[in-house]
Amino acid sequence: MENRQLQPLSWSLAMLRRVGSGADLNDAIAHIRDHYQFAHLVFLVVRLAERPDVYPFYCTTYPDEWVSLYLRKNYFEIDPVIDLGQSGFLPVDWSNLDRRSPETRRFFKEADSFGIGRHGLTMPIRGSSGERSLFSVTSGLPTREWRKLRMSSKHDLQVLSHYLHETALSVSGLRKSGGYRKLSRREQECLQLLARGLVSKRIAARLQISENAVRLYLKLAKRKLDARTLYQAIAKASFLEIIQP
Repeated sequence: MENRQLQPLSWSLAMLRRVGSGADLNDAIAHIRDHYQFAHLVFLVVRLAERPDVYPFYCTTYPDEWVSLYLRKNYFEIDPVIDLGQSGFLPVDWSNLDRRSPETRRFFKEADSFGIGRHGLTMPIRGSSGERSLFSVTSGLPTREWRKLRMSSKHDLQVLSHYLHETALSVSGLRKSGGYRKLSRREQECLQLLARGLVSKRIAARLQISENAVRLYLKLAKRKLDARTLYQAIAKASFLEIIQP
């Protein structure tokens, strides 16, 4: 039975841990979408390091009609969100996308007709082996309510994007889960508390160590997990069941 008393991030990661196939992943992101009250979620592997596949895997809650149309018309070529997977690092609100060309404006107008949502946020992910993915959420809320939802869920979405990356590559067979160097007790504790939203100062007070020590433990944990960012380290550690956010 689902435990709705858990924090949204913990609940979502628990949902993703039960995923064993691509179909399971589609079901899981639909539940996560509803839990956070987004209009849609979509995850796309943009590029793999060792293979030339073009967009080898995706999962989405978008309507089948829109997905079919998108693929048939090869909207990968004009969708400005896709460019984020080639060069982006930071989350991008869709209100900041370049929509000046008539082609792009028509694309978003057509997407809106399928109920995709007038707002969106995309997180580019760069894996430790050079692979790249995109995780996007959309919303049809009024602008003020969208901003509140975006701000309240941004931390969770950063962690979820990397966890989804690990899960998608694993269940699709595109990459096997690799090993990692064992984390020390302090490295695990610091990463666990960071995952729960504590900043370095509060982690230091909780563990009765210095802030410099906390930063060092987090740096070592990130290196041992072969992670590019702390968000990715949290996601990998959760994926490997080293911590429980």
